[in-house]
Order: sequence, then structure tokens, then C-alpha cells
Amino acid sequence: MTTPLFLLRCLQIGLSLDELDLLTIGMVTEIAIERANDDCEYCYIADQQAMDDF
Repeated sequence: MTTPLFLLRCLQIGLSLDELDLLTIGMVTEIAIERANDDCEYCYIADQQAMDDF
């Protein structure tokens, strides 16, 4: 990821430059990934029994 692309993703997430001082690149990347998954539809959502079986 290039610096301009990284800054664009930060802008899309709504992070300010002051907030970037408190976050690592990995944290920002994880925030971007989670934001992209917000619209994802899952065909199966695990319940407690499924987690216990896992």
C-alpha cells in the first residue's frame, strides 16, 4: 500500500491526522477491513452451540 492510498483510506474511514498519531498502520488496516465487511451478508451466523462444537 502506498502512502497516498493509505491516507485516502484513513480519510474514507474518517480518521484525522491527530488520531493517526495514536494508531499503528496495522490498526488502521484492520479498521478499513472491518468497515469493508460491514455490508457483507453471511449465509450462516454461528450461535453458541456452533462455537462450542468448533
